[in-house]
Amino acid sequence: MYCGECAGVCPRNLIEVRELTLKFNEDECKDCKICIQVCPVQALEKEVI
Repeated sequence: MYCGECAGVCPRNLIEVRELTLKFNEDECKDCKICIQVCPVQALEKEVI
């Protein structure tokens, strides 16, 4: 399960939270890393994002 905090802070709305996965459009990402910073369980990493 994902909490969705990352999706809520993405300035480009590139993260979609699903029950067991995250859908992410990395081609549009500008590498701001806000999603990584707000994740309470460190589920996201630079290599993934």
